[in-house]
Parts: sequence; structure tokens; C-alpha cells
Amino acid sequence: MQIDVKQEKLLGKNKRIKVLNSYVDVLNMHQTIELVEKYITTKTPLHLMGVNADKINEMEHNNLLKEIVNKCGVINADGASVVLASKYLGLPLPERVAGIDLMQKLISLSAQKGYSIYLLGAKESIVKKTANVLKSDYPGLKLAGVHNGYFSDDEWKDIARSLKEIEPDIVFVGITSPKKEYLIEYLQNKGIKSVFMGVGGSFDVISGAIPRAPKWMQNNNLEWLFRVIQEPNRLFKRYFIGNNIFIKNIIKEKFK
Repeated sequence: MQIDVKQEKLLGKNKRIKVLNSYVDVLNMHQTIELVEKYITTKTPLHLMGVNADKINEMEHNNLLKEIVNKCGVINADGASVVLASKYLGLPLPERVAGIDLMQKLISLSAQKGYSIYLLGAKESIVKKTANVLKSDYPGLKLAGVHNGYFSDDEWKDIARSLKEIEPDIVFVGITSPKKEYLIEYLQNKGIKSVFMGVGGSFDVISGAIPRAPKWMQNNNLEWLFRVIQEPNRLFKRYFIGNNIFIKNIIKEKFK
């Protein structure tokens, strides 16, 4: 499918560094939430992006993905390896802004302020269970709708039409990369003025389908290892081989 990549309007004046082929905003969690709320209240479209080593590796040979990522209004470091790399390059980022944590904080904010959310992705049973858990955990949350992630490219136009009618403040997209980036770009090009955030497998965690790493592993930057133990066949290559490629490219960048 042909995707026209359009530059997003930048509402923040935050500093932006470059880690290999990706820009990353120098933002902590609190600053990110404050900035995202500006997009919500002004009805300014936003692709809220999180980058990790795997995505930056993909951007080395995927020009469309690189173009989409680098024009986003907010680009967070959603990976400890990106934060460590920034320090090694002498451009330190304040902290990792984990996607699932940011998602839950934005949902809490939405429940407090009356912003509406929409869940798009995962299996039908998972996305519905996620919706039920969130409604239980966040009383007063305005859930504008849910849609599973199993649809063809030909159905993108139907999803765009539905979202344009509903006009949710935030759309959380639980689909694998880079398809979710392509889909969000397509939906934005259809004039939908929502905040779109790709959340990967967060619906699986929130619904209870898969557990999240213990706090001590999260605090010691080992959440990736917990995920590999859970899904070795799918994630071994991404993390062990991918991280080695990322480290090698960072060292090359350091000595350019």
C-alpha cells in the first residue's frame, strides 16, 4: 500500500538527539505526558513513537520506517539499550520511557480528565479482556471502542472511517512493527486528529494473557531477558543477535 509520509506539527520545544538513524527526544516520563496532553487538548494529530534497539536496527535498511519515525511529534527511548547508547555517545537521555508504563499513565490521565481512548489490535478475546480490565481499574474511563488486530490492508479504509466518526482522543495500537507504523501513518493521512500510540504486546500483558517481568528485572534493565525466556523462538534473534548489531553500530558511530 502506498503511504505518503507527512511531517507532523511539533508542539514541544524539547531537545532532540540522534542515535544512529533515529531522532530521540530528551524527555522523561512526566515531560512526555505533559507534552502529549497538549496534543490532546489542541486536537493536534500525533504519532507518539517509542524506539528501541530493534526498531533502530530496522531503520538502518527500511527507509519508509525511518521516514515515519523521524517526523513524529514525540519520539521516546523505549529501551534501556537506547539510553545506555546515548550516554556512551555523550548525548545522555534522562531515562527510559517504557511504552506499557506510558500507556497506563495516559489511561489514568484520560480517566481523570475525561479523554476518550480506543483500543486497536491483538486477538478479539484479548482486546475485549483488556477493555474490561481497564474499565475496572480506571473508573470513569471513556472507552470509545475496540477492534481486533486481525484485518487485511483492504480494511484499513473501514477502520479509518470508523475512527473519524468516533474521534477518540487517544488510539492505542497493539500490532507488531513495522505494520503498526504504516497503519498509523495511513490513518493520520485520512484526517484523524487523534494521538496514536503503538503499544506492541501491551494488551497481552494488561489482559493477563502473559505476565510482565518482576519489578527487580524492570529496575535492572532486564525486562528484555524475561521476554526472551517467555518467547525464545520469536525473540532470541531479535534480542541476542539484534543487540549485538546495535552495539557494533553504536561503537562505529562513536569513533566516526
